[in-house]
Amino acid sequence: MVDFSEQVVVVTGAAGNLGEAVARAFYAAGASLALVARHREKAEAVLGTDLPEGERVQYVTADLTDEQAVADCVAEIVARYGRIDILINVAGGFKMGTPVHETPLQTWEFMLNLNARTVFLMSRAVIPHLLAQEKGKIVSVAARAGLEGAANMAPYVVSKSAVIRLTESMAAELKDHNINVNCILPGTIDTPQNREAMPKANFDKWVAPAALADVILFLASDAARAVQGAAVPVYGRS
Repeated sequence: MVDFSEQVVVVTGAAGNLGEAVARAFYAAGASLALVARHREKAEAVLGTDLPEGERVQYVTADLTDEQAVADCVAEIVARYGRIDILINVAGGFKMGTPVHETPLQTWEFMLNLNARTVFLMSRAVIPHLLAQEKGKIVSVAARAGLEGAANMAPYVVSKSAVIRLTESMAAELKDHNINVNCILPGTIDTPQNREAMPKANFDKWVAPAALADVILFLASDAARAVQGAAVPVYGRS
């Protein structure tokens, strides 16, 4: 296992299925964590027993679609740890929809805000700290669906496609500053919610959150120092 004991890692969406797996993996690897969630109580209910707030764990509450809330969140983390080394943008979500001509503006804005705006705002707030130390990693969660259009999924597809293009743009801007920016493309993730929504599916073919966390840890490690602007497929057998 890679040793992250000298690293400060920010994980957004820490209360979700993937966020939980990522937080546990980095904690087991020795990292100091800032766990960001919309609702602190939910994050602590999911993680607090094994990852209590203390020397290596900080819980931070923020609405990551709000510019000032993101600025305050990052300032709170830096005030606690003195720096940020790695940003993991997990926060996001999925929602099926309607044909484009029947899609409410509210649905469009919700998906773009949840999946793309959060990555943009958090990355924008953290990058100056990475530039100041001339090193760092950013890993975001896009999706296989972001690679091509699909019926009745336009807001989601566009939002995840934006994460891929944003990843590539940041990588081009930051690669000469010893900052690596990459993203992963999960297939169908094996979560209780997905099992409930698709009870007849073959769950064995889905990708486990822990498997995704392993890839994220690799991209955040020095072993991935030559990987820049990649969108890494992690589909399992889905």
